[in-house]
Amino acid sequence: MPYRHVVALGSSFAAGPGIPPVVDRVAGRSGHNYAHLVAEGLGARLTDLTVSGATTATILETPQRVARTTYPPQVSGVPADADLVTLTAGGNDLGYLASVLRLAWANRFRRHWWTRPLGNRLARGPVPVLDTDVVVDGLGAIVEAVRARAPEARVVLVDYLTIFDEKITAEPFDQAQHRALRALGRRVNGAFVLAAQNTGADLIQASVLSAAHGVGTPEEWVNGFRRSSAAFHPNAAGMRAIADELLLTLAAT
Repeated sequence: MPYRHVVALGSSFAAGPGIPPVVDRVAGRSGHNYAHLVAEGLGARLTDLTVSGATTATILETPQRVARTTYPPQVSGVPADADLVTLTAGGNDLGYLASVLRLAWANRFRRHWWTRPLGNRLARGPVPVLDTDVVVDGLGAIVEAVRARAPEARVVLVDYLTIFDEKITAEPFDQAQHRALRALGRRVNGAFVLAAQNTGADLIQASVLSAAHGVGTPEEWVNGFRRSSAAFHPNAAGMRAIADELLLTLAAT
């Protein structure tokens, strides 16, 4: 089946902050995120609605305010002629990247006496252990809303690239933080499996694909710690790997 109109929904792991070329700086949206690469590979038109910081709620029904720009709920932009819709979201619902960044900065600040008090304050909060039902339900609701707007669309859930390798403790985290953040990442990605089962949507497990490509590995698909919005987010190699897997899956089915 030829795909003619791809639609991308999701948060920063779909948008691709920091990967050139930047097509929407406020949204942190790259012209080389996986949806752009897939559309290019298919020779299809692309409607990219991704916005960094999105939650399942801002994709489904709540406008998202970023700086001075307000983005409408992403689902409202899905056109009726869409025949392929990709979706990566849910990590922000559970505070995944927020926890990663908070602890990274806490550990960096604690290295110097003049910033140590701030680092200690940032480090006090635990890594959240929350019920993933909000993500499962949110992803499911988005899938159903997409199908209502574009009945012929094939919906593909794409989970999160692995940030933390099983054996390599990423800089600047200690081993306990590494274990807790890795466990939170597994919970986020586990929600995608349940959502796919509940809705019949397709699932690309980027987490499995990237298991040996976390921060600190010889071939990283995710950026390490840096002073930018791209910290602990997919790099160009990670986006290309997801796109290639998606194209292979589409070709095989």
